[in-house]
Amino acid sequence: MSYLPGGTVYGVLLNFRAEVEALAPQMTLPPYKAPPKAPILHVKTANTWSTSGSDIALPAHVPEVEVGATIAMVIGAENDVEGFVLMNDLSIPHSSFFRPPVKFKCLDGFLGIGPALRDAQEVADPALLKLEVRINGELRQSVDFSGTVRSAEQLLRDVGAFMTLAHGEVLMLGCDAGRPLARAGDRIEISSPGFETLVNTLVKEAA
Repeated sequence: MSYLPGGTVYGVLLNFRAEVEALAPQMTLPPYKAPPKAPILHVKTANTWSTSGSDIALPAHVPEVEVGATIAMVIGAENDVEGFVLMNDLSIPHSSFFRPPVKFKCLDGFLGIGPALRDAQEVADPALLKLEVRINGELRQSVDFSGTVRSAEQLLRDVGAFMTLAHGEVLMLGCDAGRPLARAGDRIEISSPGFETLVNTLVKEAA
């Protein structure tokens, strides 16, 4: 049986140094006029969840999507980390990641979820995690989690400073810059040593 979250799933923006550096010139512009001081979160609502192996339908008005490959922490009973899981935070390409509108990130099926949880005790240091994204078998992105702005531990602590995460909720570690684009017909594979590979195929939405 495939893993499914037991609570709310939160995506995290601007948690990779490469992405922050790329967007730095925009951070002093209105409306915020300064870089963010706290983690920026968005919710991937339950309608977005797609299990590994399932097809993800793209509406007719969506010619391509950004592949948001990441690893997420699953919160335990004591507000610790119970495990880690691969995720694909799909999004319609858009110019700003400061406050992404729901219409770009919360379409039906727009969150690929890894088939199984990896026990947190097996992960000595999340900063050592790496993953690869393949589209139709071709390597399109490599992600090294030593490049995050906040480590997994720091991210959990900083989010906990303004909200309480419940048992079963999920907090992504963020998506790196250079996210590849994919279209209907593409098979997306996200893999990382020690994890079961997350696989989804994009299809055209039925008329």
